[in-house]
Amino acid sequence: MAELAPRVALVTGAGSGIGAAVSRGLAEAGFSIVVAGRRAQPLAAVADDIRRGGGKAWPLTADVTSEPSVRELFERIRGGLGRLDVLFNNAGASHRAAPLEEVSLAEWQGVVDVNLTGAFLCTQQAFAIMKQQAPRGGRIINNGSVSALTPRPHSVAYAASKHGLSGLTHATALEGRRFDIACGQINIGNVDTAIGAHLRTGTLQADGTMAQESTMDIREVVAAVVYMASLPLSANVLSMTVMATQMPLLGRG
Repeated sequence: MAELAPRVALVTGAGSGIGAAVSRGLAEAGFSIVVAGRRAQPLAAVADDIRRGGGKAWPLTADVTSEPSVRELFERIRGGLGRLDVLFNNAGASHRAAPLEEVSLAEWQGVVDVNLTGAFLCTQQAFAIMKQQAPRGGRIINNGSVSALTPRPHSVAYAASKHGLSGLTHATALEGRRFDIACGQINIGNVDTAIGAHLRTGTLQADGTMAQESTMDIREVVAAVVYMASLPLSANVLSMTVMATQMPLLGRG
């Protein structure tokens, strides 16, 4: 990472799904991309794909639940690329669908550690870079999920972590504005990925029934994140919901 890039974006959880697709989209928009995650092989594949398309990408392994690992990730970005313009806090985890009283403490902590604490640790380190770099400032985008608005049944830890992420987004936007650091959240509903395959076969509804749900193309998510990332720092999308039109979000309860 010896070359200084004009606009640098870091995507966590970038080895597959939304993270990989957004990394490619940001590269096509002119960003140099740091693709981060726990598994080296998928990250290398995403970075190679970006490079084949003419973009610049660096795969770096990191565990967002580990403060030393997160600190090392950002130190490598600062030392190798000199700045950070966009952080996409995308790394996420969920737990098995289970009634609230059956969710173990380990399941709860595992989800909260990734979805909320991991985003907090990355945001802390991003602030340290963005406040000091020249030109000053940057943008942080949190992947919130529509569960930050309306939870699904049997998803207490996931829903709570995403509601907490909304609080982190608002607090970050407030503290960041005097330093030209913008923060916003994208709440995604029913995107067509491998993780969301069960939506097409049937998923539990609030009334206890099982029903198929429509999904949307991942390209719509990529376009939304690229739009948010490409805004001037004088403008911010604080919250955006991008969802499959026919999904039963409104009136879900």
